Amino acid sequence: MTEAATAPWLVVCLCADWCGVCRQYRAAFDALAVQWPTMQFAWLDIEDEAEVLGDLDIETFPTVLVGQGTQARFMGPLQPQIGVLQRMLERFAQGGAPALAQGDDAHALLQRARMLIAS
Repeated sequence: MTEAATAPWLVVCLCADWCGVCRQYRAAFDALAVQWPTMQFAWLDIEDEAEVLGDLDIETFPTVLVGQGTQARFMGPLQPQIGVLQRMLERFAQGGAPALAQGDDAHALLQRARMLIAS
């Protein structure tokens, strides 16, 4: 197994405290984190942690960032039904997650999110 295949996963939900959909989604997101102990989950309030976003503008909630190691595998809005994220993570865990294109802003956001979580 390659180092890239065993690199740690990070699942970040980019939301806002004022968003009712986000508040409803959070409990399910936290429960999903318990089901996936091999992946790290983080909740990132885009207003409290605006510097982590940089120039990215998140307009649709929830928006999810999924990365493995230094490679962003997915970033985009999801339907606020936790089953959508669950199925995506299952597919990714089975190797169905190519990295996003080099130069995609999601890679830099992933690194900034990892640094924030580590601090």
